[in-house]
Amino acid sequence: MAPGPAATRGTCGSTPTARAPPASSARVPGPAAFPEPPSEQDAVIVLNTAAAARPETAVLALRWFLGNAGVRKKVILYNVLLKLLRKRRRWSETEALWAEMLQDGVQPDNATFSTVISCARACGLPSKAVEWFEKMPEFGCSPDMLTYSAVIDAYGRAGNAEAALRLYDRARSEKWQLDPVICSTVIKVHSTTGNFDGALNVFEEMKAAGVKPNLVVYNTMLDAMGRAMRPWVVKTIHREMVDQQVQPSRATYCCLLHAYTRARYGEDAMAVYRLMKDEVMDIDVMLYNMLLSMCADIGYVDEAEEIFGDMKVSVDARSKPDSWSYSSMVTLYSSTANVLGAEGILSEMVGAGFKPNIFVLTSLIRCYGKVGHTDDVVRSFDMLEDLGISPDDRFCGCLLSVAGNTPPEELGKVINCIERSNAQLGAVVKLLVDRSASSESFRKAASELLSSSRGVVKMPYCNSLMDLCVNLNQMEKACALLDAAQQLGIYAHIQTRTQTQWSLHLRGLSVGAALTTLHVWMNDLDTALQSGGEGLPPLLGIHTGQGKNTYSDRGLAAMFEAHLKELDAPFHEAPDKAGWFLTTSVAAKHWLETKKASELVAV
Repeated sequence: MAPGPAATRGTCGSTPTARAPPASSARVPGPAAFPEPPSEQDAVIVLNTAAAARPETAVLALRWFLGNAGVRKKVILYNVLLKLLRKRRRWSETEALWAEMLQDGVQPDNATFSTVISCARACGLPSKAVEWFEKMPEFGCSPDMLTYSAVIDAYGRAGNAEAALRLYDRARSEKWQLDPVICSTVIKVHSTTGNFDGALNVFEEMKAAGVKPNLVVYNTMLDAMGRAMRPWVVKTIHREMVDQQVQPSRATYCCLLHAYTRARYGEDAMAVYRLMKDEVMDIDVMLYNMLLSMCADIGYVDEAEEIFGDMKVSVDARSKPDSWSYSSMVTLYSSTANVLGAEGILSEMVGAGFKPNIFVLTSLIRCYGKVGHTDDVVRSFDMLEDLGISPDDRFCGCLLSVAGNTPPEELGKVINCIERSNAQLGAVVKLLVDRSASSESFRKAASELLSSSRGVVKMPYCNSLMDLCVNLNQMEKACALLDAAQQLGIYAHIQTRTQTQWSLHLRGLSVGAALTTLHVWMNDLDTALQSGGEGLPPLLGIHTGQGKNTYSDRGLAAMFEAHLKELDAPFHEAPDKAGWFLTTSVAAKHWLETKKASELVAV
């Protein structure tokens, strides 16, 4: 072999290596590059390598080869370039090349359509993917399984779930070979449309058909069942995934955290979190905040402090606490009446450069209200005005809840804050505490307030107002408010009657609202006995629910059990029905005959 050109020796005497020409010197291959007309294989190799390095020359290279190479099927070269454009997600150039191909008289094949459809999907243009799919019969092309999979997903992304599911049903009816890609796509379509049972059915069908779920399928199912608020199914699927030795990814753990934190499965969520820490996985502030929010809701103080501490020492800026992180910690300490903890976090928040928002101040006021620090409630309210924040319905509801637990001698301070936040609500509260105001005037004002309030705050307003009525021994006004609320449909179905049982449903009510409702119900029972009509059914029941009450540190069931004992009422907790107190008509009749209606509620 003849020696190459002599090399120029470097200044240090070393032998230099040959250098590749700079990218800017690249040229579209011409006749001199090939000793004879290039073959179709030569054209494919060049388009896949040299042209791919400089996409702007790719079309020029294609045109040159089409005119100079021995090409049997021009569509093959077009498909090579279309795949290059798909890889680089260049949709406008893809459409231009398609138009040029048709103008050149080249008939597209299945591969052409599959490439264009998947390019549109990759570019986030599902409607374009559907448009090209629907052109296939016009050119005598039939989609293969990969194309069907891409189009099922495109239909789903374009909002046409019905068309996506029709394609899947066709695949099943014609006994096509299903694969994990198609099944994952259909599961995602079902999940997006809220048909979570459909998603679960597809998952079970694919396994029954012998299709082994892969990581993508498992992650899609975990996400779907998390959205469906079915954490028990999430646990089953994850256990199956582990049994099948499918290695979880970060996405797997994110899906598990989403599912468990939304469902408030505290132990499971913390187990996943610690596993992610052990494996040094990336945990961003969004995942941290989901965990903190869960901890605040279920009272996981130690766990929240662990998570918050991890955030503060993290070297990743994306994991540092933000305003929502601080807000969740204030809420957590407020829910446990930890004033020092709440104040400490607020100080940290300000020191980190975040201003308290309305959620933080609402939590802080609730905390001060629980421990009876009325002056601090007023001070926190003044902070709201200093920061230029307008009170919202939730904030007003919090003030109203605080008023329900404030001693009478300090109540005026809280009422003043309520009046400054919402003049109409303040006027109703003033009528409530004014013993000279009639129950009817209070009822009318309260009814107008509730009629004009947003739906989500109607019941909280009623609950807190009735708490205040009961605390001030204004039972007549409490009953008037309950009647107004029932007329407006706020307390629906609190009483049910069948031939065998009359029941009172108190779950979701505050302590004052529950006591007021019990008072009215006992009067109704007494009236039924006095009327001499059908009398009482064999069984009477009171349903309080179980667990912590939103409006009280104690569960409503525990509070009611103590209250029923004070009344010497014959209701006893049902051993087989948690949160239910039952009695017989015989026992209830004997008790009612020995008590007057006015003595039935002792606050």
